[in-house]
Amino acid sequence: MLDPEALQVIDRVEAEDGTVVEVVQYPELKGSADVRTAEILFFANQSGMRLKMVRIRLNGSSVRVEPGALYFMKGNLTMKASTGGGLLKGLARKMVSGETFFVNEIHGRGEVYLEPTFGHFLLHHISKKEGGVIVDQGLFFAGTAGLDISAVAQKHLSSALFGGEGLFQTRIAGSGVAVLYSPVPKEEVIRYELAGDRLAVDGNFALMRSEKVAFKVEKSSKSWISTAVSEEGFLQVFEGTGSVWIAPTQGIYEKLARSEGLRALAGPPGSIQTQTKSSSKKR
Repeated sequence: MLDPEALQVIDRVEAEDGTVVEVVQYPELKGSADVRTAEILFFANQSGMRLKMVRIRLNGSSVRVEPGALYFMKGNLTMKASTGGGLLKGLARKMVSGETFFVNEIHGRGEVYLEPTFGHFLLHHISKKEGGVIVDQGLFFAGTAGLDISAVAQKHLSSALFGGEGLFQTRIAGSGVAVLYSPVPKEEVIRYELAGDRLAVDGNFALMRSEKVAFKVEKSSKSWISTAVSEEGFLQVFEGTGSVWIAPTQGIYEKLARSEGLRALAGPPGSIQTQTKSSSKKR
């Protein structure tokens, strides 16, 4: 039998209230009694893929998890449905972002395990001093007490129409630890610190940014003719002072998931990142 403490801890962050959030993984899956499944697991294990879970240790505190995220929990814990900050906030979240009206809050002392996945997680500590972050919809998975989760509209029309991120994104503020689902491993996420300068990205593989960093979409060149000739289309542009987290390898994995992906990556290098909705480039 496996002792829960024997699970490998690959990331760990502790909140101010003593809540400990960890990403744990199984060393290896060996239990398949089906030959076809065993074959898949063999190649998954050989490639380094590991089944992961988020484990949250509550010490008289609470955590908010998205509906359907809970896997199991142990201890003196209670769960209740909440609007996540009031009736109006719940309605706003449902109407503008398409997220659920209710969220689940778990209170008490014990351990909470969230749904397992072969995917990846980012644990991000948010403090009132550093300010909140803006993340893509669907990235927020869970968060400790003290976080304020809301939907924010794009400030520039170009961002909403051509940015590939939609009209609204998710704002996480307050003080606590946010659990975010990531399309790539943590080790492949690059964090850029902007100090009054700008970062331009050809695609929508920017995962999140400090709320003080402005986001807009611009033509790759000043004129439409130059933009058309360059074949770069629109660029996501981040300006100001703060952090921007990008996942340059996201487009690689998306290509590899297609039948012709490996062949395309073996050819001459081109633009391989995830594309914005307005782009007409062939990937």
